[in-house]
Amino acid sequence: MTSITATCSFGLIFRRKDSENNGVSMHQYNGLRAIETTFKPSGSISTSASKSKAIKAISAPKRETDPKKRVVITGMGVVSVFGNDVDTFYDKLLEGESGITLIDKFDASTFTVRFAGIGGMTSFSNGVEALIQKGFKKITPFFIPYSITNMGSALLAIDTGLMGPNYSISTACATANYCFYAAANHIRRGEADIMVVGGTEAAVNPTGVGGFIACRALSQRNHEPHKASRPWDQDRDGFVIGEGAGVLIMESLEHASKRGANIIAEYLGGAITCDAHHMTDPRKDGLGSMIGHGLGAAGGLEAIVCIKAITTGWLHPTINQDNLEPQVDIDTVPNVKKRHEVNVAISNSFGFGGHNSVVAFTPFNP
Repeated sequence: MTSITATCSFGLIFRRKDSENNGVSMHQYNGLRAIETTFKPSGSISTSASKSKAIKAISAPKRETDPKKRVVITGMGVVSVFGNDVDTFYDKLLEGESGITLIDKFDASTFTVRFAGIGGMTSFSNGVEALIQKGFKKITPFFIPYSITNMGSALLAIDTGLMGPNYSISTACATANYCFYAAANHIRRGEADIMVVGGTEAAVNPTGVGGFIACRALSQRNHEPHKASRPWDQDRDGFVIGEGAGVLIMESLEHASKRGANIIAEYLGGAITCDAHHMTDPRKDGLGSMIGHGLGAAGGLEAIVCIKAITTGWLHPTINQDNLEPQVDIDTVPNVKKRHEVNVAISNSFGFGGHNSVVAFTPFNP
């Protein structure tokens, strides 16, 4: 697996040992201007640059006008607790229905968490179980091929004959948005006309559920699982693990127009950064749902929700919101759907490892 560390507006940092002050000196390049920064052993930070902590917002890029670089959405596909039809999926969300139920894929009776919302982890878990219980000769020959993350897109390419850029991205729960961002860039650079892109996850198995229990990340509301997922509510006690997939067909406006495709929405742009802070916790200073948390699939499902909000003019409710956190001052659409004209929909996804991502969609206007 290749690890890529990208720099953002905070600048590129080079490190060297400074023997004079027993600290670490860094040259930080903010644009092309070097700033001398010293990290003292005590943890204090001094810098010759301005001491202001304010972060300047980067002006939004100009909207693309070149049909070859305008990226549009011409198809959507979903696998969810509400089935595999996009309209049914969104209708259930609008109704405020919870798809969270007790786990029936395996015997979870001894687990402290026994409910969930609907890959590779299943294949890996089954292979390890076969090794321990029956020996290596009983491991399926598909163990390795089905455990590597790129095999899903590889099998899709084999079935469809798609021969463009084909690879997987692994950035935990931010994965799907990273994929949308990468696919759009391939199209805008002329490396592909059309991309099938999204996120998928199937981690409701003993290894996946047990692992998140060990992280103390899951809700334990076993007596009423349909009320366990409760964003922004003071009585929340963890997230609900879910499964599923959300996939978009992204292509250049030029290509979509030539083939007479039905254009659903337009991709405006996106961004990706890394906290460089902690394996699981987000930064405390902020620098830089009803279907369960779909992990790597979350961004794909949320992108479809964003696009359906644009095309239908309905916002789905945040259910189980009985005791709102007092510091939340935004309209969270509590418990009941709401009509709203949506001109721009933004989806944020954040993953273990400090991965942050955002993508933006808008109605298509020729």
